[in-house]
Amino acid sequence: MDIRLKTAVPGPKSQALMALREQFVARGAFHATPVFLASAQGALIEDVDGNRFIDFASGIGVVNVGHAPESVVKAVREQAGRVLHASFNVTPYAGYVELSRRLGELTPGSHPKKVLLVNSGAEAVENAVKIARAHTKRPAIVCFEHAFHGRTYMAMTLTAKEKPYKMGFGPFNSEVYRAPFPYCYRWPGTSDPERVSQECFARFTELLSSQIPPEKVAAVIIEPQLGEGGFVPAPALFLKKVQDYCRSHGIVFIADEIQTGFGRTGTLFACEQLGIEPDLLTSAKGLGGGMPIAAVIGRSDMMDAPVVGGIGGTYGGNPVACASALAVLDLFKDGTLLKRSKILGQTLSERLAQWQQRFPVIGDARGLGPMKGLEFVRDRSTKEPHRDAASALARYAWEHGVILLTAGTYGNVARFLVPLCITDEQLQEGLSVLESGLKELKP
Repeated sequence: MDIRLKTAVPGPKSQALMALREQFVARGAFHATPVFLASAQGALIEDVDGNRFIDFASGIGVVNVGHAPESVVKAVREQAGRVLHASFNVTPYAGYVELSRRLGELTPGSHPKKVLLVNSGAEAVENAVKIARAHTKRPAIVCFEHAFHGRTYMAMTLTAKEKPYKMGFGPFNSEVYRAPFPYCYRWPGTSDPERVSQECFARFTELLSSQIPPEKVAAVIIEPQLGEGGFVPAPALFLKKVQDYCRSHGIVFIADEIQTGFGRTGTLFACEQLGIEPDLLTSAKGLGGGMPIAAVIGRSDMMDAPVVGGIGGTYGGNPVACASALAVLDLFKDGTLLKRSKILGQTLSERLAQWQQRFPVIGDARGLGPMKGLEFVRDRSTKEPHRDAASALARYAWEHGVILLTAGTYGNVARFLVPLCITDEQLQEGLSVLESGLKELKP
């Protein structure tokens, strides 16, 4: 057994730190648990009270390769000893160039690609929009319902959910238009992916003919599988239709793979299994293995559209973060982690399907690879969202040794983001805790 609880959760040391947090840390800085971390290794984390948890959150999909893998830590230490910081804007360095080269080779599409390295997913989204506008000389951006693209102003504008992400922060950026997302479980009249794709695409084209003409649209941005919006995969047919529409109208097609990248969905990028080749792809989270780094990867002619000095930043592609990212790419090189990701996805699919059969409070179980979501409802016929059930399961989880996050526009989805290095025994132990929690949920 890997779970070890020495105290009630939260323990006294975590409680003391929480009191200090409430005194000195801004209220809006959110945390999903009251557990203060002391150390982490692989798929296990230990808090300041000596309690050990199985991690089903991976730092919100960041430590896909696990907490503190030896090769990544070694690369970080060695690079920090040589050069801790040297802005690429001032004195360039090889790590930035090598990481850019390798990312261009790994992302879908055989066309020539170039890369911009930045610090966060939101910053990658901001720059993808800038690049698209510079390339097309057009103003408008089309995004989708249930989307989450970040917390800076353009990224926040593109994000759909008002509370808590946008509440009190308006006005937002102009020339942003929102289209329906093919949310099969909640699509009116049908859940069939093909019908949903056809009907949703018809509404997408209607938006572009009635509200904003295609010749004014710079880019369409979409998550291949919603992240914060509830772990809803977009049908491949819908994505292909949107991509083809963009190509025929000179619109830049942007795939936001910030949460879906680096093995999270069973392939290095979700686009690979969905049969699409975006013009621009945004990446972050799993790219750095824990270090803050993000990227915009795209067609060379588009990436070169901004003038020299038009994109970049002081910390973007920091030498230590580049070293960490290169070590992460090395871990994926032989295919072992991606094979493991597929196995984890199959194991989770089978277990979650069993739960859906047994527990009426579960309306839908879904997701690509091991990036799974359970959607809770009060009634399967009405599909009324059951936010309390998702919150109660997450609380039960951390009280009993598993770190689990919720998500969704309605806050009613439990999301699974296990490190890809998790052992079979750790996975089953964690799932057993969650199953016990499900038995205690009320309709």
